[in-house]
Parts: sequence; C-alpha cells; structure tokens
Amino acid sequence: MRRLRARIASWFVRRQLAKLSEGGLDLSSISALPASTLMPLRRDGLDPVPDLARVRNATPVSELEFPLGINVWLVSGRDEVRAVLGSTEDYSTDFAHVARQAGLDAANSPGGLGFADPPDHTRLRKLLTPEFTMRRLARLTPRISEVVDERLARIAAAEGPVDLVEEFALPIPSLVICDLLGVPYEDRAEFQELATARFDLISGASASLGAISDSLVYLREQVKKQRDAPTDGLLGMIIREHRDQIDDEELAGLADGVLTGGFETTASMLALGTLALLEDPEAARLVREDDAAIGPIVEELLRYLTVVQVAFPRFARRDLVLGGTAIAEGDAIICSLSGADRDSGGDATIDPEVFDPHRAPGPHYAFGHGIHRCIGAELARMELRAAYPALFRRFPQLRLAVPSDQLEFRDTSIVYGVEALPVLVR
Repeated sequence: MRRLRARIASWFVRRQLAKLSEGGLDLSSISALPASTLMPLRRDGLDPVPDLARVRNATPVSELEFPLGINVWLVSGRDEVRAVLGSTEDYSTDFAHVARQAGLDAANSPGGLGFADPPDHTRLRKLLTPEFTMRRLARLTPRISEVVDERLARIAAAEGPVDLVEEFALPIPSLVICDLLGVPYEDRAEFQELATARFDLISGASASLGAISDSLVYLREQVKKQRDAPTDGLLGMIIREHRDQIDDEELAGLADGVLTGGFETTASMLALGTLALLEDPEAARLVREDDAAIGPIVEELLRYLTVVQVAFPRFARRDLVLGGTAIAEGDAIICSLSGADRDSGGDATIDPEVFDPHRAPGPHYAFGHGIHRCIGAELARMELRAAYPALFRRFPQLRLAVPSDQLEFRDTSIVYGVEALPVLVR
C-alpha cells in the first residue's frame, strides 16, 4: 500500500470544490479565506480551538466573512444546530442555492444525498436504507472481525514503531467498504489503491481542485457491469430491487458518497480515538477489560472528537430568526458539529470539554441530525466497537512512539484527523 501521510488533509472540501470548479467557479478566493472564517475547521490537538467556544458563548449564531458575495452564518450552539439540521421546511441543502449565489450552472451539482432536498433526497435515501439496517449489516460482523485480526497480525509482525494510521485506521474501513459495495474479490487490491489515492489531492491547488477521482470512474464502471450481473453488495442490491428507479450516474454518486462517508470518517475516528484512549489510561483499561464499557466509551469518543467538524451548508428558505439573530432568505448556514458537541447547554453539572469514559451515552452530532444524518452510522459503530478493544487487548503495552506534541494533525479540514500515529506495541 502506498504511503498515506498527508493525503487526507482537506480532501472532502477539495472533492466538492473540484466539481464546482468545472462549473466555472473561481476558486482563488477560497484559498484566501480569512482566518476567522476558517476557525471552525481548526483544532488544538483533539480539541476545537478556544475561539470556537468564545464565539459560541457570545452568540450561538455569528456571521462569517466569505467571498463570492454570499452571506454566511456560523451556528455553533447545541440547540440552534439541532433546529437547523432538523428542519427541511426552513432550511435547504439543494445545490441550486449554491449555483444561484455563486453564478454556477445548477447542472454541475456534485450529486449525492448531501446536496439534495426532499423529494429527491427521500427517493435516493430510500434506495440505500435497506442496506444499512442492523439486519443487513449483521452479515458484515464476521468480516469486520477478520479484517481487524488481519491488521493486528501485521502490526504484531512489524519491527520497531508502527504507524497506526497506515496499518490500522485506513485499511479497516477500506476493506469493509469493499464488502459493503460488493467490489469483486479480484479487484480489491486495485480498489484499495484507488480508495487511498483519491486523497492525494494536495500537490497543487489547481491540479487537486480540478482532479476527477479515479475511484468514481471505477464506480461508474462497476455500475455498468452490475447492470448485467448484480453482486450481493450494495450496488447489486439496488440494481436488482430498483433497476428502473435510478440511473447509472445517480447510483455511482450514491456509492461514492458511501465511500466518502464510510472510509475517511471512520479512519479518522479509529486513529484519533486510539490517541484519546492512549492519553487516558483508565479509559484504555476499561476498553481492554470491560465489555459493557465499550459501547458507552465509543459514544463518548464520537461526541468528544466529532471528526466531521461542520455539516453540509444549509440555505434559509425564508426570512427567519435563529438564536435571536435575523437570517435572510437565501443566506447560507454552516453548522459547527464540533462546537455543538462541546456545548453544555447551560448545564453547570457537566463539562463537555472533557473526555469522560464514565459519561452516560446521550445525543450527539458526530453523525449529524435530521434527514441528512449519516446513513452509515451503525456500520461505523460496529467497526469502532470491534477495533478498539481488539487493539488494546492484543497489545496491552501499546504506547506512542513519539511525544504527543510531535504528532502532525490536519490543518483546516472538514474531516479532522492525524496524519500519522507512530506507536510501539511491545
């Protein structure tokens, strides 16, 4: 597998902007955004930067400086984020709003669920939902355990420090997604390479923003093949059950969205969650020794880390008031998921800025909220619940190979993560 350092930084936003650039959007202004605008995407280690809490405490809805003549509001309060994400009557994610405000052709939509409103969103999501029920996902349980064990065996055989990002965090969701999508066995080595190479988009702004993902090209080819011979995976299931309700481009876009959401975010959680556990010996002990603690600790890690830092942009459908702030029809709203998950809501008895392995599970925004809540949330939970205890039980002496202040984290990325996590296992 190719070296993976520095491949993932800011990939998600670049992927969308690459497609937008084909519609004529001048992306030069994006790279020159003021620091205050990029603040919601910055972190201090595992924590959002203190400025995010200061802004949220001052007002849960604040204005962001943004180019292209778009009025943009940052929503960072817990209740306000829930209100925005939960309402399709007041807020829209339709790409047509982006196109209208940025002077683009609406036909250049990136596609997928993220930029769709009902009824299109409802139709597309209904095609995916059966594959993500607990009953259907249960068939992946043995494969998840097999993949985790394979990676642990490779780590055990290695000499010296091991990079858990490259050897553990990235391969596990990549291989699981192969099974979910129904990628033919003989293509899996190629598909893994495509799945990792798609992140290699930071060698130059023009080249990276204008690139078309080879993995999307591969998925289009797979859709065409499976029209004739459907497999047992997600693509084949949709083709067999909904052949005439979705065209090839839509289905490839849905599969690409599954790859996007199920690969990068889970990989980031596996790496950052391991780091959080290494920094909390009591939490690591619980994961290693107490089966009943694993589920609640995974939920606390999801809340505390909230690796998807902001949700897809929303646009106000009408003039309205949110958190005491007047929002005009057409204004863009950026919901800070990491900010909302660190909001105490005025409850002085809790400290959401702290990772607490004994915290009772509660609602959080790691998977979003409302109709756009991550459809693969349960699959991600299955992988995390299998991987963390297996890792810490196999290697009870697991520890960082470098001081934590030497770790390199992604800077200004929608999906937060660590570039490498060198550890010693014995």
